[in-house]
Amino acid sequence: MDEAQTAPSYLDPRSGETFPLDAPRWCGPDGAPLLLTPLPGIDRSGIDTGRRSLWRYAAALPFTPDAPISLGEGCTPLLDLKLRLPATLGGEDRRAFLKCEWFMPTGTFKDRGASVMLSLLRAQGIRSVLEDSSGNGGAAIAAYAAAGGMAATILAPAATSPAKTLQMRAYGATVELIEGTRDDTAAAAAARTEGGFYASHNWHPFFLQGTKTLAYELWEDLGFRAPDNVIVPCGAGSNVLGCQIGFGELFRAGAIADMPRLFAAQPANCAPIARAFVAEPDDEEAPPDILPTLAEGTAIAHPIRLRAVLGALRESNGGAVMVSEDEIATATLELALNGIFVEPTCAQVAAAFGKLL
Repeated sequence: MDEAQTAPSYLDPRSGETFPLDAPRWCGPDGAPLLLTPLPGIDRSGIDTGRRSLWRYAAALPFTPDAPISLGEGCTPLLDLKLRLPATLGGEDRRAFLKCEWFMPTGTFKDRGASVMLSLLRAQGIRSVLEDSSGNGGAAIAAYAAAGGMAATILAPAATSPAKTLQMRAYGATVELIEGTRDDTAAAAAARTEGGFYASHNWHPFFLQGTKTLAYELWEDLGFRAPDNVIVPCGAGSNVLGCQIGFGELFRAGAIADMPRLFAAQPANCAPIARAFVAEPDDEEAPPDILPTLAEGTAIAHPIRLRAVLGALRESNGGAVMVSEDEIATATLELALNGIFVEPTCAQVAAAFGKLL
């Protein structure tokens, strides 16, 4: 029997070992990140068209909770527009589609993962969660924990923007500031034995089940066709992996004929995935030279799922693009002058688009 047709399980992609979904688990026995075994996917007949949220694709999830935690996430606009290339590339206008993920309840795509992850964890009996985040992930977990009647503790670097920690606290989460780097905060959270189940947006495979709904949504937005190319801003890589999983399911279900090429956009000042992509295939060490960047939402020095992200990019015949601070700033301004106001983290995909043509 095809593994995509068997009961879904946690999967350690390195060893091939599987674990049942009847108990919460966030990593493998040796501490490696987990995925889920491949799911069969759905075609257009599997969409619950009465739902105006990502839960319209509930049939594509490993199991469906009786009462999902939802704030109306998903179904974000897809803009058909023309992006102007840099003068060095001719200054022409080129057609592109822009998926407006900032329309989410907390303002970022991480609401997709938070909604699905916490819904499935609550169905497994979890009532209190622990997360580490420097901003958007913590806000999303705090919001959906509140909506689902779950307690949340967020560990954040001491240098985290006060506006972000205020947002987390506004949802009722307990926020603890940790001295040191972002990696120090993650290590502190993973080592905790109290404060709730470790529901990390970077570690838990259920989070990727949420981000994969982006692929289903793009497919539906485009008249049940897959795009040729997808460019996403990339820090830890959950959008890249979500697209790989989602489009892979659609391909297995016979809903699309071809897989799109996937591209990761990263700031040159912090581009461990892009630098590893052009390095030797077995060289997965993140480079040590990390500088501040306007695209702070993707400033992840040591992505936990680096190997998996590189595999997704290579298997799709896609790639990774580094963009300079000037290119990010220019793209942010160009989008604003077309009526689209986004943070620099989002704008780097427009900069990457120009460099890929």
